[in-house]
Amino acid sequence: MDDRTKRYAETLAQMIRKETISTGCDPADPKFHEFRDLLAEWFPNIFGACEIKGFPDGLVLHWKGTDTAKLPVVFMNHHDVVEATGDWSHDPFSGDIDGEKIWGRGTLDDKGGLWAMFQAADELAAEGFAPSRDVWFSSASTEETTGKGADEISQWFLENGVRFEMCFDEGGMILYDPIGGADGTFAVIGVGEKGCADLKFIARSKGGHASDPPKNTPLVRLGKFMAAVERSSIFETDLSPTVCEMLRRFAPYMGKFEKVLRTPERFAPILKKVVPNMSSAAAAMLRTTVAFTMAQGSGGTNVIPQEAWVVGNMRFSHHQGREASFRAIERIAKRYDIEMEVMDPGYESRISDYNGPAFKLTERAVGEVFPGVVPVPYIMTGASDARYFDRVCDQCIRFLPFEISDEQLSSIHGIDECLDIRTLARAVDYYKFLMMEV
Repeated sequence: MDDRTKRYAETLAQMIRKETISTGCDPADPKFHEFRDLLAEWFPNIFGACEIKGFPDGLVLHWKGTDTAKLPVVFMNHHDVVEATGDWSHDPFSGDIDGEKIWGRGTLDDKGGLWAMFQAADELAAEGFAPSRDVWFSSASTEETTGKGADEISQWFLENGVRFEMCFDEGGMILYDPIGGADGTFAVIGVGEKGCADLKFIARSKGGHASDPPKNTPLVRLGKFMAAVERSSIFETDLSPTVCEMLRRFAPYMGKFEKVLRTPERFAPILKKVVPNMSSAAAAMLRTTVAFTMAQGSGGTNVIPQEAWVVGNMRFSHHQGREASFRAIERIAKRYDIEMEVMDPGYESRISDYNGPAFKLTERAVGEVFPGVVPVPYIMTGASDARYFDRVCDQCIRFLPFEISDEQLSSIHGIDECLDIRTLARAVDYYKFLMMEV
């Protein structure tokens, strides 16, 4: 391990060791403020070069540029993490470095990105670099829960008349064969994200004793409903222009499917059936999805519930939209005498242009730092803080410059989250390129 990589790994390890779980916690908890104070110690040059504004659930830094006529840009990465339960091979908040990987919750989501962003800026500031336009940095502590921090920060920008030409947040990464069947390594760059809503489905009855059960009790109806949703095609499938461009870029690496994928619009009816079979991730880009995540019945083993419910986490597509997606699943719920309650309607955001300046700059940075890696636009199926910045920016890019394996991808929000040490220097170089070229 060279000195640069060792130094980088040690700083990121310190960030991992500061536990900043936001799930079920008050984001105003002192630990978040302590972490933000430590950022100024870890990255003194960029914090010294910037004006800093604190928020209850985050902070922003303003790095003044030399040309005030240009619209500013904003770089984002959040600093909260999800819980770390289960049997880990390394303590999730140890920041262990084993010579090949650094281990811990947040290495990939998203302290690794936060570290790389500030490390790049800190080195540039130490060299006396001044950006050609104003550069802002934003980091919130609620991305894994409510998104409240990014919502408030973007509202503050809106109210103060600050509009950005480009926004760069976390998102896709560098993967081998990200959709199943593509023989190559690709930088999957998010140009948009599906909306995220939480819906509650409630079944009611008169209740009763389990010794004399009637037909279609609440839990039975809920089970039938969930099975119907899973086996039915209740949501519209469509190949958006972004998905078509994604398939075109995969085409040269898809063997016998190359000819079809080079002109996806022409073969849309076929591809609408074929692409969902490539992988669950590919399928999710083509339609609204619902995952049932929580449930409750009665409080006793021998009691038929008067009320039972399940929660569905919906990721609604751009082409069908939120309201139409709600109506589609509510129709199924009513068949089983189930009520639908909207717990959180989510936030609808736009898709950025893959021919726009932000995506083109990202392509150039990937080509410069990761030669041979193919940049590909896609629609994120997960949520990011960038969705709130649509109100102040037309071009929001969601990408992290880390090369990861399928196992590492699965470790995000899972067990044994880790990051390859060999990727650290290139991640810093990627952010440096963006900051110098914007």
